[in-house]
Amino acid sequence: MTDEVRYEVDGRIATITLNRPEQRNAINPELTLAMNAVMERFEADPDVWLAILTGAGSVFSAGADLKVIAAGRGPELSSAKGGFAGFVRYPRSKPVIAAVNGFALAGGTELVLACDLVVAARDAAFGLPEVTRGIVAVGGGVFRLPRAIGAARARELIMTGDRFGAEEAHRLGLVNHVVDTDEVVPTARALGERICANAPLAVRESLAIARAALEIDEDEGWSRSEATSARIKQTEDAKEGPRAFAEKRPPRWTGR
Repeated sequence: MTDEVRYEVDGRIATITLNRPEQRNAINPELTLAMNAVMERFEADPDVWLAILTGAGSVFSAGADLKVIAAGRGPELSSAKGGFAGFVRYPRSKPVIAAVNGFALAGGTELVLACDLVVAARDAAFGLPEVTRGIVAVGGGVFRLPRAIGAARARELIMTGDRFGAEEAHRLGLVNHVVDTDEVVPTARALGERICANAPLAVRESLAIARAALEIDEDEGWSRSEATSARIKQTEDAKEGPRAFAEKRPPRWTGR
């Protein structure tokens, strides 16, 4: 593992930290490879149920390192499995919470859009300024932002390259919680603990349907929900939940 990404596990939660603070956590080829490796590790570990993604220093991420793009090495900022930064297209089943300190611009916003929940500092800023540099946000931003905040405002932001703040992001539905800077990671951690108090397989299966909700019709939603329920009913956790309730004790989830 290189120094560009830190991976730390505490209980059921992993914290993934982009670690190029002097370069505003801009994505370079080394960070991309490191992030892809971290995602492999996270997804494969049965004892880790959730991750928090954050940035070292005062910035979440400035997006792609433009010096790398100028040198003609742009393709190296994507991995075959994870896409941009080794993350935005990674086929993960577990939830990830973005803990956004400072600004998350361009590819930084695309990293946030790839997460499931977002906690942001009051001074956080988001935006897709790629058009101001003659390029296109190809890390998912141009189609994920309209889904997250609504088509009209997203189109304006995509075409102007303007930034928008944490309060607006919260009002439009991109951000779940806006807090003081020193509370960003602790709040994300507390949210993660609440999620990890639930049965992990049920969380993942429910999340998979929720992620697809804007892309599938009602019939497909019913079909997926019924198939998911049938699978979950066969797990040990599905038996443990009602048993724990009847015995008036906290459930002991095993993830099986």
